Amino acid sequence: MNLELPLDIETIQQLLPHRYPFLLVDRVTEFEPGKRLLAYKNVSFNEPFFNGHFPERKVMPGVLIIEALAQAGGLITQIGYGEEAKNKLFYLVKVDNVKFSCPVVPGDRLELEAKVKRTIRNMALYECVARVDGKQVACAEMLCAEVDKAKEE
Repeated sequence: MNLELPLDIETIQQLLPHRYPFLLVDRVTEFEPGKRLLAYKNVSFNEPFFNGHFPERKVMPGVLIIEALAQAGGLITQIGYGEEAKNKLFYLVKVDNVKFSCPVVPGDRLELEAKVKRTIRNMALYECVARVDGKQVACAEMLCAEVDKAKEE
């Protein structure tokens, strides 16, 4: 697996189980092992959720911004595990202190920053911030738990 930055969509698909329309990270541009990751999602007019949210004033749903941030956090852990990541799944367990400051609309580049706040056994707590043009549009703290794929089957 090529982990040279920036990570492209093919590499991201090797690390995350999500697929269209729920893969919400297009590229990883910065990475500090076990600490921080910076990525982005290009928000296109063609996103399927814009058909109903809202047709006259298209706005990216907040829950999808949170999901994109969770995927960025998951990438920190997945990259850290390397090849062993293929045997692991990570589930979002808890989201706290969510704040939305501005709408995200077609044409925006949603910058996703996730930082590891702490790890506890098989869980990681992330501090996450989403920005557009350097301006914060959302933030949250997220807790994710790791499970072995073999135990899920």
